Amino acid sequence: MWHIIQTSTPQLLEAGFKYTIPIAIISFVIGLIIALFTALIRLSSKRGAFLMLKAIFRFYVWLFRSTPLLVQLFIVYFGLPYLKIKGIFPNGIQLNPVIAGIITFSLNTGAYCSETIRASILSIPEGQWEAAYSIGMTKSVVLKRIILPQAIRISLPPLANSFISLVKDTSLAASITIVEMFEVSQQIAAQNYQPLIMYSLVAAYYAVFCTVLTWLQGYLEKVTSRYVTTTR
Repeated sequence: MWHIIQTSTPQLLEAGFKYTIPIAIISFVIGLIIALFTALIRLSSKRGAFLMLKAIFRFYVWLFRSTPLLVQLFIVYFGLPYLKIKGIFPNGIQLNPVIAGIITFSLNTGAYCSETIRASILSIPEGQWEAAYSIGMTKSVVLKRIILPQAIRISLPPLANSFISLVKDTSLAASITIVEMFEVSQQIAAQNYQPLIMYSLVAAYYAVFCTVLTWLQGYLEKVTSRYVTTTR
């Protein structure tokens, strides 16, 4: 067993740092941008044609929260090549596995995190908006200088949890041929016929990564809450 662990560890860690972690980080950053934009659009009080845009983003959130991530990966990677549009995509939309994975993870993360950000913004008392307006601040300035900093602190724990979940969800990328940690463990298990050892080993490395991220989450929560008065 120790020989298998010793020989497999370098391959697993290489896959982890080459694919698992980078895909998770890139997807989460893009997902946060999508989430913030989606949340602000849905919270906007503008009317008219803007209502159609809000409906589109509401549908986007519903769609990605209502369907399995694995199905979304299959649609983007295996399904889009069959979406042939004459003059634009005559041969379908064919994506590199890594690009397809990042697109899917980003859209999925954006849908979930947008609800977290939207709820965090809504949790800020309405009186803070009114107080800021009373001293001549515009809506964009209030949002940037008063509302969003507080919303970020409130949303940090659930957003960090989403990132930790995303790191684990990247194991699904093996289904679209991305050679990340889980895929490597499957390949090695097929060679040494020790699936229990290999899957337990890769689970341990996912646990290590997530434990480190959990510690960083706690540190960030302390940093962002250092000026918050607590009562007991």
